[in-house]
Amino acid sequence: MSTPLSQAEQFDALVQWLRQTIKAPEQFTLGYDAEASEFIRFNRGQVRQAGQVQQASLNLKLINDGRHADVRITLAGEPAADRQRLTEALQQLRETLPLLPADPYLLLNAEPWHSHQVQDQPLPETGRVLEEIRRAAQGVDLVGFYASGPISYGYASSAGAFGWHQANSFNFDWSLFHSNSQAVKASYAGADWDSQRFARRMQLAREQLEFLERPLHTLAPGEYRAYLAPAALEEVMSMLCWGGFSAQALASKSSPLQKLYAGDAHLSPLVSLDEQVSQSLSPAFSGEGYPRRDLSLVKEGRALQQLVGSRSAAEYGLEVNGAPWGEAPSALAMAPGTLAQADVLKQLGTGLYISNLWYLNYSDQPAARLTGMTRFATFWVENGEIKAPVNTMRFDDSVYSLLGSQLEALTSERELLLSASTYDQRQTASNLLPGALIKKLTLTL
Repeated sequence: MSTPLSQAEQFDALVQWLRQTIKAPEQFTLGYDAEASEFIRFNRGQVRQAGQVQQASLNLKLINDGRHADVRITLAGEPAADRQRLTEALQQLRETLPLLPADPYLLLNAEPWHSHQVQDQPLPETGRVLEEIRRAAQGVDLVGFYASGPISYGYASSAGAFGWHQANSFNFDWSLFHSNSQAVKASYAGADWDSQRFARRMQLAREQLEFLERPLHTLAPGEYRAYLAPAALEEVMSMLCWGGFSAQALASKSSPLQKLYAGDAHLSPLVSLDEQVSQSLSPAFSGEGYPRRDLSLVKEGRALQQLVGSRSAAEYGLEVNGAPWGEAPSALAMAPGTLAQADVLKQLGTGLYISNLWYLNYSDQPAARLTGMTRFATFWVENGEIKAPVNTMRFDDSVYSLLGSQLEALTSERELLLSASTYDQRQTASNLLPGALIKKLTLTL
């Protein structure tokens, strides 16, 4: 009995078949996405649902005389069946192309590059994870979601390019609920399960849960010192990533960071932002077929590089740097500061400790002004001690204030926050962020 082919070998076999089948002057690109994931849902600290998902798909693009069309195929994992599906998809695209106009912004990579990266460090045994979660959740109402397993990406083209990427990761996203319906939200994610680190993260959540027993502290609208935990800062950064670093958005003057890139505004010298592909779970190539490298987006408060995809490069005369679809960061890393996590409350003194934010939107996009709500565990702190939880409040402030003139310090410890999205399939996008101490945050109601 022959040994079953690995996912990479199956993909390579389909690529070789396709290269033999294509008829000049036709060209193709072929993308591959797959996951083998384990999902476990918790309620009241107990496993309520467990399952596995194994899926793989191809995205075939056929190009001829400047015209191109795509089709997505779900793979069966059987070589003969998958070749037949690819044959039918190819014929469908050949019939479609004559009906389409030429694309003036089509820019294919003609380089025959090769990339192979497999991050296959063993993931934690499920039984061990369940036992640690069970012990950590004793006596509290825990609701959560655990996902783990390998995610694979592949890319190939008729020009000879070939890329393969596999990343093993886990993500445990949970909330601890109090009987008064308030909750503390937390997460722990990565590629290497550290029992002590998980225990510390859970202990912090349990300590915050105890504070939710106290009567709510009422705040009037106004300006307050505040500490944004990494999860809260992630919400701010996620808004900025929607076009903030995009070459297309910057060229069309629709970026929320337009003033930063124009040199008309700046952030604090404490702020440096990188697209750090080399130390992340993200592949070293884009879905458009361009190698990716680390980029310095913001250095000490000043804008540097932007994310450039092939269409922006063709339209605006720029150089492609492997930006993913949408030209948004997928491996954003903010440089750490010098504030020790243990000293956050002392340094805050009197003000707000904000664990999470939600419902963010722009109140003035050209000014990078955001509005949103505090979420879950937000506390009033006096003289370096948590005194009481604070009811949900709305903030409205500019990024040029929060991460600019009013930024006092960043923590030396950073938290890896992986995308918890499972829509279509799990993702490898990540944010590596410190916490931020803000001298003045504006609450409006």
